[in-house]
Amino acid sequence: MFVLILLLQFFFTSPVQVLADLPNGNAVKDPNAILRNALPIKQKELQDLQHKLEETSDLVRGGRWPALSKTVTKCQSLVKKYKNKIIDEINTEDKDSAEKTFSDLTNNLDELANKAKTKDKYGFIDTRKEALEKIGFLEEFFLPDEFPYEIPSEFDELPRLLGRATVNINTSKGEMIAIIDGYNAPLTGGAFIDLVTKDFYNDLPINRAEEFFVLQTGDPKGNDIGYVDPETNKERNVPLEIRVPGETNTFYNETFEDLGFYTETPTLPFATLGTLGWSHSSKEVSDGSSQFFFFLYEAELNPAGRNLIDGRNAAFGYVVEGFDILEELTMEDKIISIQVIEGAQNLKANG
Repeated sequence: MFVLILLLQFFFTSPVQVLADLPNGNAVKDPNAILRNALPIKQKELQDLQHKLEETSDLVRGGRWPALSKTVTKCQSLVKKYKNKIIDEINTEDKDSAEKTFSDLTNNLDELANKAKTKDKYGFIDTRKEALEKIGFLEEFFLPDEFPYEIPSEFDELPRLLGRATVNINTSKGEMIAIIDGYNAPLTGGAFIDLVTKDFYNDLPINRAEEFFVLQTGDPKGNDIGYVDPETNKERNVPLEIRVPGETNTFYNETFEDLGFYTETPTLPFATLGTLGWSHSSKEVSDGSSQFFFFLYEAELNPAGRNLIDGRNAAFGYVVEGFDILEELTMEDKIISIQVIEGAQNLKANG
């Protein structure tokens, strides 16, 4: 009896450890949403509208139609309230285009209201995508005229992508479209686009394939493991490059472990299927040269914002079309070619 009383006292007076599941971390897994959020703009009203509409994802999955209708109504109110203010802040030569886009966006929101009323799940998702594309188009009017971030002078000899570029990646299993984000990874994106313009990746094999993890390519033919500049006859190295929301400067050659960032999520996270990441050796983070990988996001194995790659490798873009191709590629496949579709003018040879 004495022992029983002691045990009861222990359990009621001592804290009990409860093991919980891993947090979801960054819940944004849509590459287009990530790219919208990564734009270096400050237009609160437009971004509030974007986030309000993006928040309907969980409501759609849960079939919460009354809440969806209420959210769409809120979005319609935001457009009516802020449309004129937003257009007033846009350059005169772009105002007509913005007016037309707002008109199309209003039609999308009216259609969303009808889809929510009829509980048309897939119709709602398709129309919401169209509406978010309109918002993304409007947000681009607020991009700065000058590149907004400082690149250290020690990297002046490296190419840089001062904006975004769109590429077509043609593989032996089919084609994909990816957006390369030079705003948040100018040196990494610049090195990639520079090599694309040199046809460097044409006919290179997939040299690493791990299910639910990565597909890697970019290992040149011959003994070299990276891009050798023909002018210097030396391998070109690209530093680890990571931006973090709220931080003024981009971090170079420092991992999240080095910085003490154990719960941060980078501006470009490895949070979705087809995230493009820059490879470096296990010994140095500053020796990436030409090899890159496609991240094969698997929600249960790689919780968004809580995986082992964020803060250790640089993400520099996202596949936005052709996700099914990623699931078919193996080490028996190869990159046939990569071509720049849009944004080549944003590539600069050096600092």
